[in-house]
Amino acid sequence: MLKGFKDFLMRGNVIELAVAVVIGTAFTAIVTAFTNGLIKPLINAIGGSDAAKGLGFNVLRDNDSTFLDFGGVINAAINFVIVAAVVYFLLVLPMKKIQERRKRGQEEGPSEPTDVELLTEIRDLLRQQSGSNGQVGSRAESRD
Repeated sequence: MLKGFKDFLMRGNVIELAVAVVIGTAFTAIVTAFTNGLIKPLINAIGGSDAAKGLGFNVLRDNDSTFLDFGGVINAAINFVIVAAVVYFLLVLPMKKIQERRKRGQEEGPSEPTDVELLTEIRDLLRQQSGSNGQVGSRAESRD
């Protein structure tokens, strides 16, 4: 049972999908809270014309909608780097090591179907089609 599950995980793009889910959901919320709660106040302490706004300035002096928020951009970049580093070191790097071991033959790869299993599957598919097309079914059954 565990071997089948392991084979499932190693086929296709399961790991890439898992990485996307991790980045897109809970982990991003944790990192965002960290950067907003700890990093952004440090960036905002560096300066700007208004301490509440943080690092940046207004393009038009009396128009708050023209504020260029460099602190927010720096905060987002730090957020991205943290998420990317954790995903790389906890998911991508271990997966590469497993694939390298498989190439060297130290670990068995996903099991491939045998020729007999493939032929049996083809035969079963032809039998299923015989319900809608009697000619294919009569030829396939006469060969058995």
